[in-house]
Amino acid sequence: MKKLNMIVGKKQIVLASLVMILGVAVYLNWQFAKNDGQFDLTTGNTVSNKNYGDAALVNQTDDYFTQAHLDKEKTRDASVETLSEQIADDTLSAEELKTAKEKSEALNQQIEAEKNIETMVKAKGFADCLAYLDDGKARLIVKTEGLKKEEVAQIKDIILQEVDVLNENISIVEKK
Repeated sequence: MKKLNMIVGKKQIVLASLVMILGVAVYLNWQFAKNDGQFDLTTGNTVSNKNYGDAALVNQTDDYFTQAHLDKEKTRDASVETLSEQIADDTLSAEELKTAKEKSEALNQQIEAEKNIETMVKAKGFADCLAYLDDGKARLIVKTEGLKKEEVAQIKDIILQEVDVLNENISIVEKK
């Protein structure tokens, strides 16, 4: 009896218990990780009420502005890259190089002005907006439920402070 007590003592029982608890924890962690955390402990079954193809999981309200910002950024990046490649081209004449540098500087100023307009309009309390500047025209798409005359005037003032365009060449579009 003394020999059995030596083999199975308090330390060995505590150690065996800790190993068993660790094993259960590893199993539960594996089950949660495998099923995105959806595991029913009472039945041991996975619960999956998600259907990843449903449109209900996609937020449609901000989708327009998010996609438009991404598209605008891609277009601008492609333009900047093209101009950078032209400037780096060794076969350009001095006049062509000067023209490419002027276009690059004008594009950088345009991008900066658009970002400043968007930032200032958002600072006025609008949820989101997109500014497009080209050929002496300014177009702004604003996320709003309805614009008041005062808000239109504020937006036009922001645009006129940032760029040199005629008042009649400013277009403001509401997008819900």
